[in-house]
Amino acid sequence: MLLQLSNLEVSYHKKQVIFGLSLVVEEGKVVALVGPNGAGKTTTLNTVIGLLHPRKGEVFFRGENITRQKASENVRRGISLIPQGGRVFPDLSVLENLELGGYLLEPRRLQERLSYVCGLFPILGERQKQRADSLSGGERQMLAIGRALMLTPVLLLLDEPSIGLAPLLVKEIMKTLVQISQGAGTSIFVVEQNVREIFQIAHKAYVLRVGQIILESQDPLALLEDENLRKSYLS
Repeated sequence: MLLQLSNLEVSYHKKQVIFGLSLVVEEGKVVALVGPNGAGKTTTLNTVIGLLHPRKGEVFFRGENITRQKASENVRRGISLIPQGGRVFPDLSVLENLELGGYLLEPRRLQERLSYVCGLFPILGERQKQRADSLSGGERQMLAIGRALMLTPVLLLLDEPSIGLAPLLVKEIMKTLVQISQGAGTSIFVVEQNVREIFQIAHKAYVLRVGQIILESQDPLALLEDENLRKSYLS
């Protein structure tokens, strides 16, 4: 398995948020983490990347214990995090944002990755010279994803990639995630409120409630057929 979280307990500002959380993300798979607001989904992602460290439990990536590693070290290992809201550097151009994402790359490799990202998101290629703050919300989300892809991550962590986007853009983003997973073999661990859309592409889903995994399924779409579950945890 690519990523394994084992019995994590995580506190945020002295308040415990995660209680004994365990899950796995396999190579080349899209895994969804869903649940109500405040369940601890973002905290889980921040713990994986190394922005937070657990009080107890362990994080393994490719069999290596990275529980206490810094986020910068985990990026070099091949983990990239896209925070909620499509955060970009607003004062920089689209191209400069992408180049920052590939800051570790040699010039030739940098150009290859720029071509790959602009192939995924042609609008970014068209607007390379524009300032990032002139982009629409959907375009900024594309830029945030593209920047994270510049270093060819093995594991892509996404926090609410569809938030604030129109339905057609949500479908476009989901289609792109499938392309990333299938084409580049990048594994994706995604937190998402748009349960119906993410379950269309996810290979596995975990439902998180008050910091605990209450359900997991290898058939995410089947979860939507359970009316009580959907109303209680997936709305």
